Amino acid sequence: MRLTAFTDISLRVVMRLAVARQDELLTTRKVAEMLVVPYTHAAKAVARLSELGLVETRRGRGGGLQITEAGRRAPVGAIVRSLESDGDVVGCEDDPPCPLRAACRLRTALRQAQEAFYASLDTVTVASLVASPTGPTLLSLTAPE
Repeated sequence: MRLTAFTDISLRVVMRLAVARQDELLTTRKVAEMLVVPYTHAAKAVARLSELGLVETRRGRGGGLQITEAGRRAPVGAIVRSLESDGDVVGCEDDPPCPLRAACRLRTALRQAQEAFYASLDTVTVASLVASPTGPTLLSLTAPE
């Protein structure tokens, strides 16, 4: 299974914010530069993470981003479920639809595999993702000048 680029960027944003000092407010632009992702993609990810209550955003002078306590404790499986579409792993209903869809057992098997994938991520929290050696590596990221 492959995650969308949106989910990948969102998880990286959450991880970088999880290692920020409590008094450190990073901007979306700065995080995008550190993670080497387009600003527009990072901005969309931040907006969605904010809607989910994982990231707090403050506008204006002295504003920036911070991970929420709920964001630190969040199971990665729950985050990925919220960010990925509810669609099937394969395109059974694509145009043209698969001629096997009425009698196919593959679709059910793939749904079960997808849920097992998410369930395995439910045991991992954002806080555990940023334990050493990942946390120090995230802290060493700097924006290009």
